[in-house]
Amino acid sequence: MHLIGLEHMNATELSGYLDFAEEFLDERGRVCTPGRWRQSLADVSVALLFLEPSTRTRVSFELAAQRLGASSVYLSADGTSLEKGESVLDTCRNLEAMGVGAFIVRHNQRELAHQLTRELETPIINAGNGSGEHPTQGMLDALTLRRHFGSLQGLKVSIVGDVVHSRVARSDAYALTKLGAEVTLAGPAMLLPAGKNWGEKRRVYNLDEALEGADAVIVLRIQRERFVGEVVEVDAYIRDWSIDEEVVARAMTPNAVIMHPGPVMRGVELQDTIADGPRSLILHQVANGVAIRQAILARLLVR
Repeated sequence: MHLIGLEHMNATELSGYLDFAEEFLDERGRVCTPGRWRQSLADVSVALLFLEPSTRTRVSFELAAQRLGASSVYLSADGTSLEKGESVLDTCRNLEAMGVGAFIVRHNQRELAHQLTRELETPIINAGNGSGEHPTQGMLDALTLRRHFGSLQGLKVSIVGDVVHSRVARSDAYALTKLGAEVTLAGPAMLLPAGKNWGEKRRVYNLDEALEGADAVIVLRIQRERFVGEVVEVDAYIRDWSIDEEVVARAMTPNAVIMHPGPVMRGVELQDTIADGPRSLILHQVANGVAIRQAILARLLVR
């Protein structure tokens, strides 16, 4: 059993993961691990193979594994035989032979995670495959909104920024739509997916229009590392797309919330007063990330 993406996961299965994740949050929304789960993976080792940078995803998976009693092995390209030219598949085959119980993989190639599921018997969890998907982020964002609003049904969510290069945007759009939310994609035209990619999502090209009537706004950074010939003038982007007190007062409803998958480029897509302000659910997202990843590891690996 693997977790590669949310595109083909149905609403019942997705809701089941969110319901299970609630077990790993206390009444105040803090991460917890009920006693019956604390050593549930005591004999399991998980390999975190991160070939792109990560803070929140990697650390939260490590913490989730530790809380369930599993050991974890972290590998990057530096200091391993990947640096010598060994393929990711050969690396994973060797680790599988050593008895690793799961691979949590982040890589810039969209097809790698799918390839590993075909070649290995060990469960694969996609922690981000290029600009493809980031399913655990989609789950934790859905969990965050469901805990805050009580339900996603009819919720109006705007995803704002560099949408076309964002695996988070893709997984969020899948997850939120399946659970009943109305998703709008917003950003400069060059940073939005063209045509009917991602389905019939509403697209807007003006920040005020994106914020007006939205219950939640998920803000994305500019992902220059995925640009192929695109040019974004930062000063112009800040002028037109940075969310500050003025635009919030002008365009957002009183109870609307702000989210961001991180890392936040402060002063670019979000000003400090918004990122740290009362509308921000950013740190709730971080906490919920540990809970959802405990739920994923427990569901996939506990026998």
